[in-house]
Order: sequence, then structure tokens, then C-alpha cells
Amino acid sequence: MTRPTPETDNELVEILNLEPIDLDLYRGFTPARDGRRIYGGQVVAQALTAAYRTIEGRLCHSMHAYFIRPGDPSVPILFQVDRARDGGTFSVRRVVAIQNGKQIFNLAASFQVPEAGFEHQDRAPEVPPPEALLNEEQLREADGLPPRDREWPVGGRPIDPQRHGQTEPMAPLYNVWFKARQSVGPDVAVNQCALAYGSDMSLLDASLRPHPVPHGELQVASLDHALWFHRPSDFSDWHLYVEDSPSASGGRGFNRGSIFDRQGRLVASAAQEALIRHRPGG
Repeated sequence: MTRPTPETDNELVEILNLEPIDLDLYRGFTPARDGRRIYGGQVVAQALTAAYRTIEGRLCHSMHAYFIRPGDPSVPILFQVDRARDGGTFSVRRVVAIQNGKQIFNLAASFQVPEAGFEHQDRAPEVPPPEALLNEEQLREADGLPPRDREWPVGGRPIDPQRHGQTEPMAPLYNVWFKARQSVGPDVAVNQCALAYGSDMSLLDASLRPHPVPHGELQVASLDHALWFHRPSDFSDWHLYVEDSPSASGGRGFNRGSIFDRQGRLVASAAQEALIRHRPGG
């Protein structure tokens, strides 16, 4: 099946624009771009969107997912939603993503009716504002690398980037400003899905910083992904992703992230284990 003609030039909105094909069954597409695998954050965001299609009056507060097989960007993804439970204030959904009759991804998400309660949070670190930092394309140019063929719908500005060809180990800590390049609108659920899309872009990098080897000698892939949504936010504005990796072993790196909005509110937390294999000689 060919990709439908985009209804808008907002790529992130198009990614989240799932096609309903039956009760609790949706179809998602991958934007045309070079690559042999589907970016994991896309499947996370589309699966959460599918779950939201079966929810009313509740917001996601947590989701946990596993990447099972690499996704084929030339094949549509089917998202089957299981309405596991609808309680008085909480709902649970399970979503299975399928290509060519096989599961490539599954997700469990919990939703809650918004309510007031106790409040506290970690403080955001003091870092340079995004306007004072180079964006990804400027960093590539400074390192003598060719520009990418196409921009991603989420852009970032690293605070202490690991430069191309760098051979000195760095601490397993990484801070980056990131946001959607175009607004996805005011809806809280859509902004959560957009944030979920971006949350997989850099998280495993924290576990690679102590191990500076050429990219051609690395085999990396997200194995799982978890997100907790604490407060609503507008993902068209800059968010600070504060990442660390407390452990790497067995060819896997464990990574954690705290996501703050521009005002310093902790809006989400993330955790992920990733495959990080060293393959000398490519």
C-alpha cells in the first residue's frame, strides 16, 4: 500500500494522523525518507495515539513499551488496541503494532482522570539557553560532515555534544534542548504523543559517551522505552532533556531522562535500555 497524500506539511501531525480501519484497529504510515528501519519514537508515538483514540476525558500518566522487531518503513503499521480496563478514574490500554502479520512492538499505557494532589519535583539544572547553542546542522557543518538529506520533525540543540571523531571518553551524562519544529496545536494528548516521538531520539546517547568508538563500529537499537507524564506542556516550545546512564553491561546500556519545559517544570520522565554493541571493523 502506498502512503496517502499528506493533508498538511506538518510531518509530525501527519505521523500521528492514524487511519481507522475497524473497531480499535488503526493504520499508520512512515514518512518517505532514507533508512532501512522505522525510527522507534515514531512507533511509540503512533501506538500512544492509537490508545488515545479509545479514551475520553483521561490523560496518559505512564506508558511502557518493548521493541520486538525492526520496522519496515515501506510497509504500513497496524495498531490493535485492547481496552484492558476502564475504572472509575483509571484506564489501561494495550497496543500491539503489526507488520506482515508479525508483532514489531507492544505498549501498555495507563490513563487517569485529571485531579489535584500533592506537588513536588526535582529542580532543572542551570544550563545555557537554546538560543546560545548550535543546532544539529550547524554542528555537522562545524565537524565537516555533509548536511542530512531531510530534517526530522523534532530538532535539538545539545549542550555538551560529543563531536565527530572525538576519542576522549565523556561522563555518561547528556543534556539537550529539543522541541517540535512545528506546533501540533494545544491538545494535551497530542502534545504528549509528540513528546513521546522525540523522547527516543537521544536517550541512548548517554550510555555511549564513555565509549568513544567510530559510529561504523557500533550496533545500537532501543530495546524498550518507558515514559511517565507528570504535567501538560507545549512541545512546540523548547524542552530540556537531562539524561544519564548509570550502567552499561552485557551489550546493553541503561538510560534515564528528566524532561523539563522552558519554565523549569518537570513534565515527563523517561527510562530505556538499549543495545550498544561494539563491532570492530563494522
